[in-house]
Amino acid sequence: MGLFKRINQGLKKTRDSMSGAINAALYGKNEIDEDFYEELEEILVMSDVGVTTAMEIVQKLRDSVFKKNLHRAKDVKKEIRDIVAELLSGGEEIDMITVPSVILVIGVNGVGKTTSIGKMAAMFKDEGKKVILGAADTFRAAAIDQLEIWADRAGVDIVKHKEGADPAAVVFDTISAGKARNADIIICDTAGRLHNKKNLMEELAKIYRVIDRQLPYADREILLVLDATTGQNAVNQAKEFKDVAEITGIILTKLDGTAKGGVVLAIKNDLKVPVKFIGVGEGIDDLRPFNAKAFADGLFEEDKDD
Repeated sequence: MGLFKRINQGLKKTRDSMSGAINAALYGKNEIDEDFYEELEEILVMSDVGVTTAMEIVQKLRDSVFKKNLHRAKDVKKEIRDIVAELLSGGEEIDMITVPSVILVIGVNGVGKTTSIGKMAAMFKDEGKKVILGAADTFRAAAIDQLEIWADRAGVDIVKHKEGADPAAVVFDTISAGKARNADIIICDTAGRLHNKKNLMEELAKIYRVIDRQLPYADREILLVLDATTGQNAVNQAKEFKDVAEITGIILTKLDGTAKGGVVLAIKNDLKVPVKFIGVGEGIDDLRPFNAKAFADGLFEEDKDD
């Protein structure tokens, strides 16, 4: 299945809700009036786009409708799609050039963190890269066991210690193994809690120091996993993690299970953090690199292939 088809299917609930409401608001209109703009803003907010971003989209649309003299519903909807694509563009690339490169993954329990790491590992392996996983979320044994299952499923190596071990020690051993085995990408599952920010900051700072010493010139990504079904709670979670961690990007999971996929816009535009991957299904290949145009197309178009 092609990239667009996969994203298109994963965004069905959001498209049916948001795009369907926009269609209804445009139905029978010969002119784009103030009532439509107000209704559009409300639709966007209800889709968890966020108030600030919703207002920005509406203002950009006002300007375009005036400058381009748009009247037809089809043209207005295409303009909204193009505005969304533009707002989402930038920073979504994953530049893993150094060998090895390091990806640290953080996020609270239940958002799909371990699953996302396994799917990411499988994706990189399919691209011909050698991947090694580090089970550095040592707070609970289940996280280590789950990551081992996903490592087996993806066919990649894993380094683990016992529950309660020092996460930085796990990262150290994973990097050492990665160097010895000529790994292209090292992915470490790290802290999965926010209840004690001071401890989390100290833990991550220790991990950063290990990486700085062992791989001073390595490309590094710190990815936060968020559950799209939680809507604005996901945005609030991102704000909290952003306060304690040097987040370079977001993995947004469970987009196929929510009508609030507009949260992608709130994260990118309000928080200025790019979305790097989106989860659009349960399969091992249903974690996809984020593509702004494909995402915008998936929100507004129903029948298109790659």
